[in-house]
Amino acid sequence: MAEVFHLKTPLLESINMSKRVGTTVYLKMENAQPSGSFKIRGIGHLCQQLARHSKGVICSSGGNAGMAAAYAAQKMGVPATIIVPSSTPPLVVQRLHDQGATVRIVGKVWDDANAEALKLAETEGLTYVAPFDHPLLWEGHASMIAEVTASLGPSVKPGAVVVSVGGGGLLCGVIQGLKDVGWTDVPIVAMETVGAHCFNAAIKAGKLVTLDDITSEAKCLGAKTACKQAFDYSQSSELTIISELVTDQQALHAIQTFLDEERVLVEMACGAALAAVYSGIIVRLQNEGRLPALMGPLLMIVCGGSTINMEQLTNLKHKLQS
Repeated sequence: MAEVFHLKTPLLESINMSKRVGTTVYLKMENAQPSGSFKIRGIGHLCQQLARHSKGVICSSGGNAGMAAAYAAQKMGVPATIIVPSSTPPLVVQRLHDQGATVRIVGKVWDDANAEALKLAETEGLTYVAPFDHPLLWEGHASMIAEVTASLGPSVKPGAVVVSVGGGGLLCGVIQGLKDVGWTDVPIVAMETVGAHCFNAAIKAGKLVTLDDITSEAKCLGAKTACKQAFDYSQSSELTIISELVTDQQALHAIQTFLDEERVLVEMACGAALAAVYSGIIVRLQNEGRLPALMGPLLMIVCGGSTINMEQLTNLKHKLQS
C-alpha cells in the first residue's frame, strides 16, 4: 500500500453551532491536514498515481492546492513549481518557498496562473497537477466521507452536508464519497461568496458560466468557471444540491465567530461554508421548505486555512468593515 500524505482528521461536535441550528453539528476539521486544507487528499492521491517518476510537478493555485502539491512533491522527492496569481497573500508565497517549491507569480487571478502552468507543463515536460478538475482528485477527496461514516458509526447518517465551492473539486469529492457509502439522498448545501460565485451563476444560467473577474476577498474560491462535473451534478435528479451565496462581510463574520467559539482560525473560503450556520441560511432553508428538518446531524466541511494569519485577518477587517 503506497504511503498516503493526508491525515485522518478529527470530527468534532460544535455545541455553539448545534444551538444555532437546533440539531447536532459536526465539524470535519480538514484545516488540520499537514498542508492546511482538504486539498492534500486529492492532490496527494493524484501525485501518487501520476507523478512517481516525474521530472517535476506544476500546479496553479491561489494557495491551498499549491501548498498540497508542494507538500506531496517534497515527500516524493520531486521538484515542484507553483504558479500563483498576484492576489495571493505573501505569507502563502513564503510557505510555498519553505516547502521547497519554485514559485512564479503570473497574472491577476487563478485562471491566468493556470494558463501559464498548462503551457509550462507542455514545454518543460512537467506533470500538471489540476487544482480541482480531475477524477483522481475527487477520488482522493472522497476519503473524508469514508472517515465520517467510520466516526459516526453504522446507525448515524448526516441530515445535510455543507461545503464551500470554488472550482468544484471539493463538491465533486464529497459527492463521490456520498455515492461510495450509499448516502446520495443526503442534501448538500454549496456555499460561495458573491464575486467568486461561478457555480451559482452556472446553476442560474443552466450552463457553465465564466465570471468576468473575481471581486470577492475569498481568493481561494477564485475560479472564474466551475468544473463541468460539478455543474453536471447540480443538474442530476438523483442529488439535492442547494447553491447559496453570502457576502464577503458574512464570510468574515463567520471566521471571526468561529475563531471566538471554536478557537480555530480559517480562511475566507472556509468562512463561506461556516456562514451557512452563522448567517442563518440553514434555518432559512428549513423555513422555506427547501431543506427538510434535519433527521440527522449537520456535517460541516471545515475545508482549511493555510492562506490566513492574524495580519491577514486584520487587513480583511479594515477592507470589509470600514
